[in-house]
Amino acid sequence: MMQRIKLTPDYEISRVIRGGWQLSYSHSTAVSDDPVADMVAFADGGITTFDCADIYTGVEDLIGTFREEYLKLRGSDALSKVKVHTKFVPDMAKLSTISKSYVEGVIDTSLRRLQMERLDVVQFHWWNYEIDNWLQTALWLEELRAAGKIHRIGGTNFDTEHLRAIRAAGVPMSSMQVQYSLLDQRPEKTFIAEAQKQDLAVFCYGTVAGGFFGEKRLGAPEPLAPLENRSLVKYKLIIDEFGGWRLFQELLQALSAVGKRHGTDIATIASAAMLKRPGVAAVIVGARNRSHLAANLKIAEVKLTADDHQQIENILAKSTPLPGDIYALERDLSGHGSIMKYNLNSYDKNTVGQH
Repeated sequence: MMQRIKLTPDYEISRVIRGGWQLSYSHSTAVSDDPVADMVAFADGGITTFDCADIYTGVEDLIGTFREEYLKLRGSDALSKVKVHTKFVPDMAKLSTISKSYVEGVIDTSLRRLQMERLDVVQFHWWNYEIDNWLQTALWLEELRAAGKIHRIGGTNFDTEHLRAIRAAGVPMSSMQVQYSLLDQRPEKTFIAEAQKQDLAVFCYGTVAGGFFGEKRLGAPEPLAPLENRSLVKYKLIIDEFGGWRLFQELLQALSAVGKRHGTDIATIASAAMLKRPGVAAVIVGARNRSHLAANLKIAEVKLTADDHQQIENILAKSTPLPGDIYALERDLSGHGSIMKYNLNSYDKNTVGQH
């Protein structure tokens, strides 16, 4: 049985969340012949929480179609267990002139695409703190929550300082999606303690590093540019910060050994290790199709031993801690941030990119 967690008396999710970016037109590789049937299989298997975004081109529409189909197949009680966590990611070009009408227009579009009367969770992302409309925008989202268009306001990639400011302003931010993995321990500096203090649910993405955590990378030579998609470019930069390809190979070897003891694979162990971290409510794992369902279900089932954890920690102790707080590296437009696409709400479905 998939583990579930009750975040509040009226809100419960699966502890493994199916990520949706790989289903986007922005992804460079076809992933499934029947994505709606795949979603049905995941929901039937117990992974009933789905992550998407306004900028994941086409994904909200797909999930809306899935919700319609699931209601027909399984009924309203089953559909009520399905939760959809979308994002509000205003275009970089809009940040300095953003208005409540723009915010409401994007939220209304998500409602239409998802075929929902109220969005379960809207996870707010802001590209550039130097453009200081982020707090006013959070307050507008709170107005839309009070108006009944949003159930819960969450965040994506806000650091400790800005989380405190948003909560202090009276916005009941209830969750935060952050990059948190065996490669990236930045949340442990200050963010996790603050999240626990504020009873904030933490959802981890990047736990499989865009697919780098996998058997096909074990013993493989360091990949050279061009990589298949922007996600791989992003996580290869993180591997370089972590300590490079040689140390990453040591980590893969340790995860492989742990996986063999538990009858599972590297990616499952990498995600399971994060699900056990203090303060973590759920992990977000992208899956190309239903062939990954069994492995995704096992993430919550694996019972790692003290020896397992120690074998992994022995490698992590050799790594170089990533600098800064949540998403600090990625906000540097001359470094990690240079690979991002910043205006995807203005792009059409044939535009390749990701946030």
